[in-house]
Amino acid sequence: MDRKQFRLGAGSGPNQRGNRFKSVGFIALIVLFGLITYAAFNQPSTLKEVPFSETISEANSGQLKRIEINGAELTITPQGEDHPTEKSYKEEGSSIYEQGLEQGKVEVINKPQSSDSLWLGLLTGVLPVIIIAAILILMFRSAQGQGNQALSFGKSRARLYGNEKDRIKFKDVAGNDEAKQDLEEVVEFLKYPKKFEGVGAKIPKGVLLIGPPGTGKTMLARAVAGEANAPFFSISGSEFVEMFVGVGASRVRDLFNKAKKNAPCIIFIDEIDAVGRRRGSGMGGGHDEREQTLNQILVEMDGFEQGQNVIVLAATNRSDVLDPALLRPGRFDRRVNIDLPDRKDRELILRVHFAEKPISKDVDLNSLAAKTAGSSGADLANIANEAAIVAARHNRKVIEDEDVVSAFEKVAIGPERKSKIMSDKEKELTAYHEAGHAIVGHVLPDSDMVHKVTIIPRGPTGGVTWFIPPEDKSYHSIIEFKDVLARMLGGRVAEELIYGSDRVTTGAGSDLQKAAELARDMVVNQGMGKKLRNQVFHVDEGMMLERLVHERNYSDETAKIIDGEVESLITEATNRARAVVKANIAKLEALKEALLKKETVEAEEVKKILDGSRMPRAAALY
Repeated sequence: MDRKQFRLGAGSGPNQRGNRFKSVGFIALIVLFGLITYAAFNQPSTLKEVPFSETISEANSGQLKRIEINGAELTITPQGEDHPTEKSYKEEGSSIYEQGLEQGKVEVINKPQSSDSLWLGLLTGVLPVIIIAAILILMFRSAQGQGNQALSFGKSRARLYGNEKDRIKFKDVAGNDEAKQDLEEVVEFLKYPKKFEGVGAKIPKGVLLIGPPGTGKTMLARAVAGEANAPFFSISGSEFVEMFVGVGASRVRDLFNKAKKNAPCIIFIDEIDAVGRRRGSGMGGGHDEREQTLNQILVEMDGFEQGQNVIVLAATNRSDVLDPALLRPGRFDRRVNIDLPDRKDRELILRVHFAEKPISKDVDLNSLAAKTAGSSGADLANIANEAAIVAARHNRKVIEDEDVVSAFEKVAIGPERKSKIMSDKEKELTAYHEAGHAIVGHVLPDSDMVHKVTIIPRGPTGGVTWFIPPEDKSYHSIIEFKDVLARMLGGRVAEELIYGSDRVTTGAGSDLQKAAELARDMVVNQGMGKKLRNQVFHVDEGMMLERLVHERNYSDETAKIIDGEVESLITEATNRARAVVKANIAKLEALKEALLKKETVEAEEVKKILDGSRMPRAAALY
């Protein structure tokens, strides 16, 4: 972040200055009110003014009690009064005795002339005028500032990067080698445009980065700008859209105008699906602010003249909902897929995040990379940070392997809840349940390996049986899915065999929900049903109108067949799990006892306890 951005973030922006003006105005109003109150309650009472000669006559005749002299002003208190009721003025330059007052006729008090009254007059007369003028000036400046904000309402809020000392380069981004290769050509376009124009090649106007959340799309876009040594305008798709129609389009125009002035440069629009969704989907109609913003983006990308050297990078994890006009050649000419990292890339990413952290020599990042299949770069960064937190919590100077394992398990399956008190009966039930999962998963040949079994509550669950695949997989077969279904139902089946079908508990609620979702996905989205093999019935989630009106694109008869297919898969998985648990009931008891004794059993010990378990013929698939 550059120094200008830091100062704005530290509280010196327009909003902060406006708030300070309002505070000063409020304080000034309080001071003005106090002065007016002071002046109102401290004004001298109204005195009757009498001629000086009459005052001298009354004093010499004994009718006056006291005369107070303050310069030329006389304040007179008659006999029988406690406070002055009259006032008069004598000639300056001589005493009152020289002007006719007889000695001893009245008490005379000479008060030294003070300038307090003068200053008080100035304070109560001039200062309120100054304060009111200051308040009016502040109000005018505040109104002028609001006018400027209104005029800048349609200005782009994109943040400009490119002046940082430490720029991100491709070498700073671990993994994603294929995506880097695709983006290296973009760098070449920006650095050497004439090289391509000389052979008649047109510089691509847009590059769409597609990938799951946390895979490094934004970082790769920053790396492109760093490699090309070009300015980088970054903005989120949601920052274009406001409640006022036309503001989003105005901001788009302003953004592209700024980019052209700073060419060659890059515009990065993160989460472009916020404004780039398919038009005509029933979300707001033709006059929707989002659609007007999208139209302006399309116009601006078409309006790029040759030689502008402005490239638009956009990122999304929902490319299926984007408008076709946005994806056609001439706009987003290239699409770069950024997938979840494989094992080699995960190890590289972990080494990057642990590079600046003190770690022990026994920390095995290669093993951790093998366990974190399906994790994104953001997940791996979170694991590294959690490991440092765990080490600091235990007052360690370096991160030990147990800290990394604890952080990985916390991120993957949730934190331990050791404070939750469970009765002996609940512990036994949980032990049987988790042992059922473990036995079915261990016996079935296409299931993943058991990594850990615990009856310590973690996250929302009362216990966990954790399976980790031995290698990364891109595809899954029907047999693998069926083994997973049986494994999910192993806990409920174990409860049923031990306690009876009428004694099953709600502990399997999450397992049953996940099993139903997997079975329906197999039938509806993967075409893995028996009667509906190779047929899919996927509903496009991007079409809001279609979901509201049609809800599904198949008949009631087909829906009934789908329900039957799902029921058949669940029943088959239950029967297979029951056959495995019945055939290995002794192993179930052994693992249950180990769980009650230790609460957590690791992979090697689970394998040792379940050694010799067998798969019955009834659980085999033909």
